[in-house]
Order: sequence, then structure tokens, then C-alpha cells
Amino acid sequence: MDYACGSMGRIFTIRFDDGDDFLGGLADLAQKEDIRAGWFNIIGGLREAEVVTGPKEMTVPPEPVWQRLESAHEVIGVGSIFRDENDAPKIHLHTALGHLGDTMTVCVRKGTKTYLILEIYLIEITGINATRPWFDQGQFNRLTFAK
Repeated sequence: MDYACGSMGRIFTIRFDDGDDFLGGLADLAQKEDIRAGWFNIIGGLREAEVVTGPKEMTVPPEPVWQRLESAHEVIGVGSIFRDENDAPKIHLHTALGHLGDTMTVCVRKGTKTYLILEIYLIEITGINATRPWFDQGQFNRLTFAK
């Protein structure tokens, strides 16, 4: 385990409308507002997304199981934003997605399009020196704290 302690900074309330690129728009906002670290909640709908539903086997590095969503799904989730080694915002988002009574929990990765509306409540974390650089051993971007 590793950790760092910071403080709450600015709080953003964000709305994405039907057809908006959610992940791209959130990364653009983080860049524009110079958000270095943050935690967010999401509620609303997605019409498209490429998601990971888990690893095929419990190995390191994991082989992700991809699924493409191409219909309206209700969504509620939680995520974080930290910068990678190239100073680009890296978003990590886990959500529960529902459609016609079927629900699955996923890691939302790319290709996101909003269905009707998405509301995001983003809390900036200040006073913390954390990044999300590429972690070769695990083959993912891992949250890392500078001492």
C-alpha cells in the first residue's frame, strides 16, 4: 500500500448532452482547468462505449475482456483523474450500467457517447503529488505518489 494526503480544491458540476463525447470532454476540461488530481461521480446515460468487463484470467498483466455498448444504458459510477508521464489527464472510471433490467459493472475505457444527459460532480484534489504513469509490469497506468 502507498498513500498521500491532500485537500479538497474546486468543485465542478458538469453536464454532457446527448451525443457528447464524455471521456474526451472530461479530459479536455481537466486540461483547460489544469486539474492535476480529482475524484468524480457520474450519473445519467450512455449510448456508446467500449468497456472492460474484467480479466480473462487472474494474471499479471491481465488480458482484458472488451465489450462494445451500442444501445442506451443507464449509468452510475465513480472515477478519478491524474496526469500521466506526458502530463495528459488519465481517467479511471468504473460504472454500473443498466439496460432493460440487466446490469453489469465495467471499467469504461473509450468511445463514449452520451445518451440524453450525463451529470458529473468533480472534486479537485490539491496539495497532493500523484500521477498515473504507465506501469510496465501490469500493463496499465498505475496511481503513483511522489515522496
